[in-house]
Amino acid sequence: MKPKIEALSKILKDHALISFFQPIVSLTKGTILGYEALTRIPEPSPFHSPGELFDSANSLGCLWELEQLTRRIALKSAEDFLKNNPQKKLFLNVHPNVMGDPAFMRGFTKDFLDGFHLSSSQIIFEITERNVINDMVYFKAIVAHYKSQHYTIAIDDAGAGYSGLNLISEVNPQFVKIDMQLIRGIEGSKIKQAIVKGLVEFSKASFIDLIAEGVETYKELDVLLDLGVPYAQGYLLRKPAKEFLAPHREAITYILKRKQMKTTRSILPYTYTAVKNLLENVPTLPLHTSVTKAYQLLREAPQTLGIVVLQDEKPRGILTKETLSQKLSGPFGFNLYQNKTLLELMDQDFLVVDGNLPVDQVSAIAMSRPQETLYDFIVVEDQGHYRGIVTIKKLLEKSFEVELYKAKHQNPLTGLPGNLLIEQKISTLLHHKSPFFVYYIDIDYFKAYNDVYGFEKGDQVITLLSTILLQEVPENTFVGHIGGDDFILILENPPSSLIPRIHQRFSEESMALYAPDHRDAQGIISIARTGKRAVFPLLALTCVALDTKETNPQSPLEISAKLASLKSTAKEKRASAELTL
Repeated sequence: MKPKIEALSKILKDHALISFFQPIVSLTKGTILGYEALTRIPEPSPFHSPGELFDSANSLGCLWELEQLTRRIALKSAEDFLKNNPQKKLFLNVHPNVMGDPAFMRGFTKDFLDGFHLSSSQIIFEITERNVINDMVYFKAIVAHYKSQHYTIAIDDAGAGYSGLNLISEVNPQFVKIDMQLIRGIEGSKIKQAIVKGLVEFSKASFIDLIAEGVETYKELDVLLDLGVPYAQGYLLRKPAKEFLAPHREAITYILKRKQMKTTRSILPYTYTAVKNLLENVPTLPLHTSVTKAYQLLREAPQTLGIVVLQDEKPRGILTKETLSQKLSGPFGFNLYQNKTLLELMDQDFLVVDGNLPVDQVSAIAMSRPQETLYDFIVVEDQGHYRGIVTIKKLLEKSFEVELYKAKHQNPLTGLPGNLLIEQKISTLLHHKSPFFVYYIDIDYFKAYNDVYGFEKGDQVITLLSTILLQEVPENTFVGHIGGDDFILILENPPSSLIPRIHQRFSEESMALYAPDHRDAQGIISIARTGKRAVFPLLALTCVALDTKETNPQSPLEISAKLASLKSTAKEKRASAELTL
C-alpha cells in the first residue's frame, strides 16, 4: 500500500496526470458531438488503471483533490479546441457525491470558466451510475442547480451498475451512456439487442439522447445503426488521444453510406423493401405435438422444408426436415424419439425477424449465422405472431435484385439516388398533396477547377459536397444527386440555418483541395467558355429553393423547370456582381 500512497502524493503534488480525449460521434450525420476527457497516468506507476487510482484516492480521503486536479488539467488541455469550436461539448467524469461540495460548485462558476474561455453550455457532467448516491433528494437539488446554470447532465454506464433506471428517472439527464458490456458482441445476443432497443424507445419518449460506449467492430456498429442509437464512441471510431483527433474517415464513410442506403431504400418499389413480401408457408404444429406426428406430416409433404412450432400463435422453435431425418436415422433413432414431443427436439435458437424489416438487412443478419444453421429458413412474425417463412434462396435472389436496382438508379460516385428515384420521390409527394421544399444546389466554377486539377480531384469536390449535405440535413431528408456537380434536397420543414451552414462548410473545407498559391490568390487561371484564358474565383455554391405550398406545381417536370429558371437567375446575378467588382 505504501508505494501507492507515495505515488498518489507525488501525482497530486506534481500534477502528474495527462488528459486524453475520445470523440463522441453522431450515428445519423457522422459529425462530432464532443469529446470525453479521460485521465491517464504517466508510466511507470503502481496504479494499473485510472479506476484503481480513484479508488485509492477515495479510500485515503483525497478524492476531491484528485478530481479537482483532473478537471483542471482537462479544461486547460481543452481550452484552445473548445474556444475555436464553440458548438462542441466536453464530457467530464464527476463523482456524484462531489458535485454538492462547495469547492466544486465554486470551481464551476461563470468566472472560473471565463478563465478558460469556456461556456457552461459546452460542459457535460458525466455521472457514473456505479457510484451510490447518499442523499438523492439533495443530489436532485444539486443537479437542478447545475441545469439552471446551463450545464448538461449525462448518466454513464447505464445497464452496468446499481439502480440505473432509478437514477435516470430521478435526475432526468440529457444524455445516457450505454455501458460497453451491453455493446460488446451485441450482434450475437438477442437479449442485449432487446435491452438496447428498449433503451432507445425509452429515450425517445423521455427526450434523452443515448450514447453507446465501447464500439469496436462494424458488426456492433451495424446493430446500433439499425436500432436507432443516435451517438457512439469507441476504438472503431477513434482511440483516446492527447490531441482532439477526428474520427477515422473509414468509419464516418461507413455511417454515411448506411444513411444513403436508408434514403434509397425509402423510395424503392414496395416489393423490394419488406421481407414480408417474400413469405412462404410451411406446416405449423403446437409445442407438445409428438415427433411421430411431425414425421408423418413431413412424409406426406416431401417438398416441405420443415415445421414451425407455435405456442399461442407465437413461434417458439423450428424443426427442419434435415434435422428430423438425422435424429430418426440409424438403428435406434426412431425408437428413441418417436414418443418425444417437438419441445424436446426443436431448435429454439432460430432466426425470427419482423416482417417489415428490409430485405437487405435480413439478408445480412441471416448470412452472419453459424455455418450449421446458415441455410435454415427464416421465421417471419408481425407483432409477435407467426406470419410465414422465407428461404435463404429467395432472400438472396431478392437481395441481388435490390442491389441491382439500387446500382442502376444510384449515382456511382456518391451512392445517392439518381434522376429516376428523384422523380419518383417528387411524384409520390405531389400525389399525396404533401407540401415540401426542394433545394437545387450546384458548384460554381467547377469546370475551371476540373480543368486545372483533373477529374480525380474534381470527384473529391463532389464527394465533399455530398458528405456535407448528408451531415447537415435533418433526419429523413431526401438527398439526391442529379449528376455532375448538381444535387437536390427534398424536405418538409427546413431549418433557417441549413443553407448558410452548408455554404460555410463547403467554403472552408474545399480550401484543402487547392494548392497554396491558388489559396493565396483566391483564384485560378483556366480557359473560359469563350476559349480565352481567364481568372476564376474559388469554388462556391449556388442554391435555389422552391416551396410547393406557394408555387403549387403539378408535376416533377414543372418543378425542374422552375428550379432551372431560379438557378439561371442566381447565376446571372453572381456573374453581374463579379463583373461590377
